[in-house]
Amino acid sequence: MRVEKCWFCSSGIYPGHGITFVRNDATIFRFCRSKCHKNFKMKRNPRKVRWTKAYRKLAGKELAEDATFEMERKRNRPEKYDREMVHKTIKAMEKIGEIQTKRQERFYEKRMLRAKKANRNNDKLELEREIHLIKAPESIRVLDKEKLRVAAEETQAEGMEE
Repeated sequence: MRVEKCWFCSSGIYPGHGITFVRNDATIFRFCRSKCHKNFKMKRNPRKVRWTKAYRKLAGKELAEDATFEMERKRNRPEKYDREMVHKTIKAMEKIGEIQTKRQERFYEKRMLRAKKANRNNDKLELEREIHLIKAPESIRVLDKEKLRVAAEETQAEGMEE
C-alpha cells in the first residue's frame, strides 16, 4: 500500500482517498481534501499559507532537515523482496519513527524555551510600563522622588571627583 503525499499540504493520502488532478502537460497533482484542491486552483503558494507543512518548515516551526527524512523519499525502482528483508525493514521503520518523534519533540522544546524567554522579557517590559495600574499613585511619587534623589547624589559625587 502506497501512501501518497498531498501536493499542497504534504499530508498523507491513503489509497481511494483524495483528488487527483492531471494537467495538460501530464503533470499529476494529488490533493488530500477539497480544501487543498481549491487553494491550488486559486493559485495560492503553499509556503505562504499558514497551515501547510511547507510554511511550518520555512518559518522554523517544524524540523526541516533530518537524516530520517531521507528514508521517507519516494523511490520508483522495483525491488525484489524476501521475508527476512521485509521483516527487518518493518522493524527499522518503527525505530526510525521513534527516533524522528524524539527529535521533533526536542526541537519543539528548544523552540518553546526561546519563546518562553521572549515572553518573560515582554511581560517585564509591560509591567514596567503599566506599573501605575498596580501600585497606588502615592507610592509611585515616593519612588520617583527617591530616584531623583539618587540621581542627584550621583551627579554630585561625579562633580566632586573631577
